[in-house]
Amino acid sequence: MSQVTKAPVAECREHAGACTEVPPPEPLTVDTPPSARPQTPARESASTPARGREPSVLSRLLLFGALVGIGPLTIDMYLAAFPTVVQELGTTEAAVQLTLTATLVGLALGQLTIGAVSDSVGRRLPLLAALTAYVLVSVAIALTDTITGVLLLRFVQGFTAASGMVLSQAMVRDLYSGARMASFISRLFLVVGVAPIIAPTLGAQFLHFWEWRSIFWGLAGFGLVLAVLATVFVQETLPVQRRSARGPKPALRSYAVLLRDRRYVGLVLTACTAMGALFAYIASATFIFQDLYGMSTQQYALVFAGGAGALTVASQVNGSLVKRHHPARIMSVAIPVAVTIASSLLLASLLDLGAWAVVAGVIGVMGTVGFIMPNAPVIALNDHAHRAGAAAALLGATNFVFGALISPISGLFETTSAVPMAAIMVACTTLSLIAFRTLARPQEIVRDMPWETATS
Repeated sequence: MSQVTKAPVAECREHAGACTEVPPPEPLTVDTPPSARPQTPARESASTPARGREPSVLSRLLLFGALVGIGPLTIDMYLAAFPTVVQELGTTEAAVQLTLTATLVGLALGQLTIGAVSDSVGRRLPLLAALTAYVLVSVAIALTDTITGVLLLRFVQGFTAASGMVLSQAMVRDLYSGARMASFISRLFLVVGVAPIIAPTLGAQFLHFWEWRSIFWGLAGFGLVLAVLATVFVQETLPVQRRSARGPKPALRSYAVLLRDRRYVGLVLTACTAMGALFAYIASATFIFQDLYGMSTQQYALVFAGGAGALTVASQVNGSLVKRHHPARIMSVAIPVAVTIASSLLLASLLDLGAWAVVAGVIGVMGTVGFIMPNAPVIALNDHAHRAGAAAALLGATNFVFGALISPISGLFETTSAVPMAAIMVACTTLSLIAFRTLARPQEIVRDMPWETATS
């Protein structure tokens, strides 16, 4: 059965009550294969007429990219301040590290909550409310004097930061389809690659000139700029007729439908396990390259930039490839290549071939992840256009949860070699391949999801 044209009807038969979320004719219009209808301008997707001039694709890309970047900046700018916070607040390293865990949990729960709410009330209102709260809580962190206060407020900060990450993807799905959506999401992943490089350096500069609290004043300022830009430029992208009923029950039904969708679950597992390889590298890199191989801070920074650069370049190349090739076909090549490179990295580590062999393997794996991560949400959101907020939320939250689990697992092993890191990367990429082939089933995706080539 073609999920593109018939799944919404089947949902109504199989899942009692799901029909009430969307009027019956609407999903059929939304899920019509791109090849069967002309591309409509973004203006036609909005629920209300455009106020003023329609933003260009570039300006929309820059704004959505900034919204995506609020998550990585919230996480990474603060890392360099850990020792200072321990000393000034008279606490322990473990307590300060727990504030990072609280932020990650907030990001995960925030995506699940805000994504589902946006399917009921639209994207613009939750975005503006969350960004306003983000500014206020960032100021509160800058003023607090206790580690307990920082812990609780960092959870709220992560929760509100999740709005930019989940709603940007949901709005892209509202506005675009097919190759245009895939290319746009790939461009957004430029931020995912660049932000981890910029954020720690930016945080260190705040510490160099001011105290650790200045980081949160800076984040408050960034949130305020985003809130103003969103107020002025972000238009509602989800028409009223495509919104689900309000209340917790429709949201829970949306997540229930998603979790019963084998293909969607397969794509979620494919993405989060691929992301696990990235988190395994991030958690182990500084110990392996600086402590084990004796690299200087500058050399380590170059290696880290190389991995992030490979992910970034691959995602941008993917943005061009999806204009001519189906994203499922790209993933069918990228994931086995990831397993092969990760296995080569493990072999190089076992044979102790040296630091640069490990560097080459890591950069290769990061490059393949750059092809996997943009394409999984493209397919998942295409199948669930009428619950794009919940679909993007569950996908993003799972990535953070899995990453939060992988990081401490990596820390259980002594860094006397790169073998543990490489073994975890092999396990993650292998699980990604299994999930993709057995649950997502690329042959069925290609059959059910016609793909048009982009003309612009």
